[in-house]
Amino acid sequence: MDTGVWIIAAMLLAVALYPVVWLLVRSYLNWRGTRVVTCPETKQFAAVEVDARGAAVSGLFGKPALRLSDCSRWPERWDCGQECVRQIEAAPADCLVRVMLEKWYAGKSCVCCGKSLHEMNWLQHRPALRTPEGRTLEWWEINAEQIPEALRTHQPVCWDCHVDQTFRRLFPDPATDRPPKEPPRKQAA
Repeated sequence: MDTGVWIIAAMLLAVALYPVVWLLVRSYLNWRGTRVVTCPETKQFAAVEVDARGAAVSGLFGKPALRLSDCSRWPERWDCGQECVRQIEAAPADCLVRVMLEKWYAGKSCVCCGKSLHEMNWLQHRPALRTPEGRTLEWWEINAEQIPEALRTHQPVCWDCHVDQTFRRLFPDPATDRPPKEPPRKQAA
């Protein structure tokens, strides 16, 4: 066969497979991420991960078959019936930790400086939390299954105030408060 025929055949195959690959990728991205559910057995919060690859592949043929790939109760309870999957099927996005945090921070202001926390940036300078004892910490420092309780008892803090408070906690002696510098005055001509 001629090379041109092979190139055309490869291009046609790529065009034909594009929708399937796009559907797989989109489905995988929808099902990945840590979720917090209520364990039907203990009635306590549990952090779970859905088998995103399996859900994406099974979703090609209809409704995705959800199974857990990880749970905060494992390995002790690895053989559970995974009844908590029904909670994920009922509200797939609402139990995502990322979505829970975005909803909680929405409309809030930093308790230290009053800065609005209306938009979260997941790649840099994420807002933090202040414990009832006054210590600031980032949300990833809390186990995922403890996040619902932390959101009930902690207060929102902006990134700048979190960095400031952390520096002061780690290096108490060098921290000095100084009033902001005034901008230089223009001299009259």
